[in-house]
Amino acid sequence: MTDQIPAKKTAPVANATGTTAAKPAVDVKPKKKKVVRQVPKGNAYIQATYNNTILTITDPNGAVLGWSSSGSTGFKGPKKATPYAASVVVKDLMEKVADYGVKEVNVFIKGIGGGRESAIRALHTNGLNVLQITDLTPIPHNGCRPPKRRRV
Repeated sequence: MTDQIPAKKTAPVANATGTTAAKPAVDVKPKKKKVVRQVPKGNAYIQATYNNTILTITDPNGAVLGWSSSGSTGFKGPKKATPYAASVVVKDLMEKVADYGVKEVNVFIKGIGGGRESAIRALHTNGLNVLQITDLTPIPHNGCRPPKRRRV
């Protein structure tokens, strides 16, 4: 059996004048403008915990159009769960979703954090019509056994 060794690729060789051969010009196609679909009605999911506020806007089928959180807008530590941070989150999200033309939302809220009420108010003040507010906060029905009582 004889194994063939592939030939090495060489760098372009300069001609007699010392310049390399010019490459032919490549046709540059103009980029197509991205068509953004219009979604007049959507869903807004607010997760308001003690540590953060996360907001997501989806179309009626559940496909995410945009999201934002108080951590991604620049707040750190305990300031992330404040009502002011929640209003900044909504403002940031409305800039991201502006191309979709969302006008009306059904709000689904989960959690008991500080940004809970102000996030809904901020949605309304930033030009969205809030059609419905649904609370999805999980409530235990005497589920887990609580830890034993502390002895100090």
